[in-house]
Amino acid sequence: MGKLKRANIVLPVIAVFLLWIKTYIVYKTSFTITIENFMQELILFINPISFLLFIFGISLFLKTEKSKMRYIFGTSLLLSLILYGNIVFYRFFTDFLTLPVLFQTTNFGDLGDSALTEIHWYDFLYFVDVAILYFVIRFFRKNVEFVPIKKVQRRAYFLLAAAMLFFNTGLAEAERPQLLTRTFDREILVKNLGTYNYHLYDIFLQSKSSAQRAMADGSELVDIDNYVRAKFVKPDPNMFGVAEGKNLIVVSLESLQSFVINNDVYGEEVTPFLNELINDSYYFENFYHQTGQGKTSDSEFLLENSLYPLSRGAVFFTHAGNELDAMAEKLGEKGYFTSTMHANNKSFWNRDIMYQAIGYDYFYSATDYNITPEISVGWGMKDSPFFDQSVELMKSMEKPFYTKMITLTNHHPFRLDEEDKYIDEYDSKSGTLNRYFQTVRYMDEALKEFFQKLKDEGLYENSIIVMYGDHYGISENHNEAMEQYLGKEVTPFVSAQLQRVPLFVHIPGVTNNGRGEVISKVGGQIDLKPTLLHLMGVNTKNDIQFGEDLFSPDHREFIVFRDGSFITREYVYTRDTCYSKETEEPIEDSYCEPYKEKVQKELGYSDKIINGDLLRFYED
Repeated sequence: MGKLKRANIVLPVIAVFLLWIKTYIVYKTSFTITIENFMQELILFINPISFLLFIFGISLFLKTEKSKMRYIFGTSLLLSLILYGNIVFYRFFTDFLTLPVLFQTTNFGDLGDSALTEIHWYDFLYFVDVAILYFVIRFFRKNVEFVPIKKVQRRAYFLLAAAMLFFNTGLAEAERPQLLTRTFDREILVKNLGTYNYHLYDIFLQSKSSAQRAMADGSELVDIDNYVRAKFVKPDPNMFGVAEGKNLIVVSLESLQSFVINNDVYGEEVTPFLNELINDSYYFENFYHQTGQGKTSDSEFLLENSLYPLSRGAVFFTHAGNELDAMAEKLGEKGYFTSTMHANNKSFWNRDIMYQAIGYDYFYSATDYNITPEISVGWGMKDSPFFDQSVELMKSMEKPFYTKMITLTNHHPFRLDEEDKYIDEYDSKSGTLNRYFQTVRYMDEALKEFFQKLKDEGLYENSIIVMYGDHYGISENHNEAMEQYLGKEVTPFVSAQLQRVPLFVHIPGVTNNGRGEVISKVGGQIDLKPTLLHLMGVNTKNDIQFGEDLFSPDHREFIVFRDGSFITREYVYTRDTCYSKETEEPIEDSYCEPYKEKVQKELGYSDKIINGDLLRFYED
């Protein structure tokens, strides 16, 4: 019996169909992509097709059947791995991979337990289509004789691919005008362009970013300089210089969100020390993290520079050689010894390189600490011994000093040794949320010991201690468990509010003399640099920065997230929807419209500064 005769076009079409259907299933089951109408659902359904038709269509130009089959199978496997990489990344970060993130390979060895936690036993199901394709190819090799494809058939195939691309982009542009020029939100790109086309666009953006520095010149700073000078707010004269000459200790509190403050688990306070510290500090209850894919490193970048992080990757990796005008450098010019303290590898997040650009005099890393297995867990040294050893190091620092401390224990996947568990686990379907409360409670206890150690060693009275949450700890993938804990639905409005992180400004001799205050104004990490420098008596009027002094009576209550969402005193704009803070319900978009141009301008200006390394041209 002879072999069946089939055109060369059959196998790539089968491969396209299998990966198309799998991708759509992944959209609906593994990503949380908001669909508001039938048009958006249709775009989501068809958006993988054009890319898949083009990429598998390349096989039609290959000479031998063996090379064609190898190409089709290899391409299917590679694209499946890319899709799966996005799935695992999304499980924790609620975000999609970018090219700069893939380049951050030096971090992978340190990810350890966090990465493994997001890989599940049933993940083999994401490769079932690859297995099906493999058996189809074997069947074809044994039973099918391919008929050479005619030029007219090949032309028709690629015309169909092009038609699908134009149809997809036309619908996307109608649904989201100026999609590629106005959006900073990767979910919107994936929803409208598809995962694979999004990655192609990401490669284009990376090449564009690399070219921007080479083409940049100082003239681009003129408009930016005019903009930031116009938005500068004068510091409060009663607060300016109130901590001048004191040591500045800034503590980056890993993954600490505000919803745990003054809250409990089964009657046990989650943060008893911090709750009490509110009475002796300036506590900002509407303070938001503004990090992107760089997470902790982004929060450091915001703190030091009052510039926004990039929408893709981490500035610490992509632009570590940039000229900066950082807070550490400014305090160094004022006679401060400047350092950062982090009991981890120097190269993690490229810190050893980036910290030189920031202007630190010294980086106290893992080699400066006595780290043993007994005092380590998860990502490294436990917070309590970290604080203890850090105070010992502070004693030998030149005075006055500025040091930034980065904690580790309250890090995903939030695991603790039994002796460090001060409260019971929460009981929900999310092990991540359940354990989170325990690691937060441990960090709170470590902070209590830290404050006492500073007092015992005579460092407390002449220091200002600033503590802030660096980014979220509980992603939107745990919304069901969060709804159980909060007792309400986690809407996009609530999700935006969950991005609040604590900010404590504790000034011995000031706030612990009855001047502690809960401040409700809206602020974000972008505001830290001008706020702290003004407290230290350093004027920032001539700085290129986008933040405003939080203590200034003229501070505008307006913060921008990296994806283009924003929050004001009255409104929350997220996922293309305007919400009233008073009702927590959607309202007419016209209420939020006046702020949108400012959002685009600030993010765009900040990106220009970073991508073009524009501060190398600036002289204040």
